[in-house]
Amino acid sequence: MIHIQSSKYRKAQNLRQVSLEDRRRFLRLGLKVTGVLAGGAVLSLVPVKEACSELLGASVVGTYPYQPHYAMIIYKDRCIDCERCIEACSQTNNVPSYGFRNSVLSRKITGVAASKMIREFLPVLCNHCNRPPCVRVCPTKATYKDKKNGIVMMNESLCIGCKACMTACPYNARYYHREIQAVDKCDFCYRKRLQNGETNTACAEACPADALFFGDLSEHESEFYKLLHKPEQTILVLRPESGS
Repeated sequence: MIHIQSSKYRKAQNLRQVSLEDRRRFLRLGLKVTGVLAGGAVLSLVPVKEACSELLGASVVGTYPYQPHYAMIIYKDRCIDCERCIEACSQTNNVPSYGFRNSVLSRKITGVAASKMIREFLPVLCNHCNRPPCVRVCPTKATYKDKKNGIVMMNESLCIGCKACMTACPYNARYYHREIQAVDKCDFCYRKRLQNGETNTACAEACPADALFFGDLSEHESEFYKLLHKPEQTILVLRPESGS
């Protein structure tokens, strides 16, 4: 996962270190968490085949093996913490009150005067990893990477509720759905929208601040493709050490 960030925030926080331990530390510091704390992505990208491992200040390079090759770009600095993305996702995908498919993490930026205190919002969701740890540890192959579009999916009928995938996820982007007795996660609204002919996710469509953009990276002439490959802001990689 990658994140597009403007220059005034670059030194405020090393976003590559947003681990579960870090998130727990945020809570101990009294920082506000909206929705369910599930840190991780700021650009949700079905990863490139031959991508750079370090993208700081560089364009994404590589080839896109999937047709279509879905991705989501999130401009973190535009997020206003309205939570409409969470509401839209929950309504579209029947997410229970205790569950989450996406969420927003927020924190105060340190090192600035109290009179100019800045809050930083971080929309997060499944990273749809190129080498998903969740898929590797699932004993029943209930979670898998779709061979056509690269989305990490769930087959609830095969899930035995062992929660190994939840433990393996570097971004804490999964939860256990008690009613269906299976793990649930973001699938880019594939079952509810994309496979029915729609071209946008519920969260991106609902965002009033233009913080979320969803598209197909296999369409090289599209505006979406150009957003990623010719970014005006610095691109940061979250948790590159996970190798996912």
